[in-house]
Amino acid sequence: MESTSARALAALVGDLATDRPPRYAALAGRVRRLVADGRVPLGTRLPAERELAAALAVSRATVTAAYTRLREDGWATARQGAGTFAALPAGPHRGAWVPGPVDDGAIDLAHAAPAAPAAVPAALAAALEELPRLLSSHGYHPAGLPDLRARVAGRYTARGLPTTPEQVLVTNGALHGVSVAFAALLGRGRRVLVEQPSYPNALQSARALGARVVPVGLDADEPAAFLDAAERALSAVRPAAAYLMPDFQNPTGVLLDVPGRERLAAALRRTGVPAVVDETFAELGLDVPAPPPLAAFGAGHVSVGTLSKVAWGGLRVGWVRAEADVVRRLTTVAVATSMSGPVVEQLAACVLLDGLDAELPALRKRLRERRAVLAGELRARLPSWRVPEPAGGLVLWCGLPTPRSRAVVAAAEQLGLRLAAGPLFGTGHALDDRLRLPYTQPPEVLRRGVALLARADAAATGARPPAGEPRELAVV
Repeated sequence: MESTSARALAALVGDLATDRPPRYAALAGRVRRLVADGRVPLGTRLPAERELAAALAVSRATVTAAYTRLREDGWATARQGAGTFAALPAGPHRGAWVPGPVDDGAIDLAHAAPAAPAAVPAALAAALEELPRLLSSHGYHPAGLPDLRARVAGRYTARGLPTTPEQVLVTNGALHGVSVAFAALLGRGRRVLVEQPSYPNALQSARALGARVVPVGLDADEPAAFLDAAERALSAVRPAAAYLMPDFQNPTGVLLDVPGRERLAAALRRTGVPAVVDETFAELGLDVPAPPPLAAFGAGHVSVGTLSKVAWGGLRVGWVRAEADVVRRLTTVAVATSMSGPVVEQLAACVLLDGLDAELPALRKRLRERRAVLAGELRARLPSWRVPEPAGGLVLWCGLPTPRSRAVVAAAEQLGLRLAAGPLFGTGHALDDRLRLPYTQPPEVLRRGVALLARADAAATGARPPAGEPRELAVV
């Protein structure tokens, strides 16, 4: 049975003084969000009331009332003599960090999940026309449809990393690929070096295996400092693997240049550490293109890609690129939980990859426009925030004047705006002075979202509403 100590939960909860009273409601809200985004896994036994009260420096009555609220709302269950356990309520709530219902009227500025372009239905229609030639077989392709593996291999070769179809495993999206690689490389107690901040679901995947996360700070203003720290950590810790995003890193947007890739690859080679390289944003260079894949600078790494960001997440088509013997081992891991991917979606992926180079210029243009809208609105309505614009990717990694992103998220939720607090992207309670905002929504939605965000920031800080804004905004 998994449990969390009072000290560990208190670190995740953070300073309750930044939330509006009553204190018990603020505590219940913080714990609920920790369960919803996976930082407190379902079924985890929560600390005893007295212990958590001491760790948070609040009264036991506050914790008792918070636990009661969690049980009443379905976010916790109590077992006689055993304690209180994290749970999920009935209904369309999130039990992991994934987009919520699309029809609940909320604006989602938490997830970088673009809508499907016109190329997707066209590709699915073409896939259905192609399907009959495959219907006479059993339809199972454990490593992926051969046609799709060949196309992915060709794309890597074109990017500067010679690849054969035998070096490609098709997965159900990038996270599935990352999880399969982790399952092959990690285990309970083994260490994995990660950038701090990093992708929340990948962090959770590593933790679910019992791995120990070793964070190395990554600052968009000082990317060279990350290389220094990574070299030291690799030599000192000798982790079982590293999880890296050198292409418009999520969430900072940092792009590792060729000298940086050479240096990082050399450090990995010296220490014998394989990297799981998440290339989800690699095709989304808005101002500059990404250099060749990190694996082109050193063998032994696992590259992970996906169509989710350049086409549509609903396809659930991703891939892993590695040496052929590694791909065979990863295929064995993958089929343990998923015998094969869906054929129609893989046929559609072939069509989409065939036309991707023709589609990317329009996609990048659209994203540049939306990036400009979001950055401009933020600078106009929240002038004290730092709003750097990355050279690619899908998100802005904003700096707040004070550590209050969790309080802003809580206030925004009441206004019908979904956000992701900075600490979600790291370990412990760090990064509460950061907020990640995607620019995947249409401009009018971004404008409404930032208007609500300004209201939430004012509520979180106790400031007056922004000038020219109504005192209450309708939920959209």
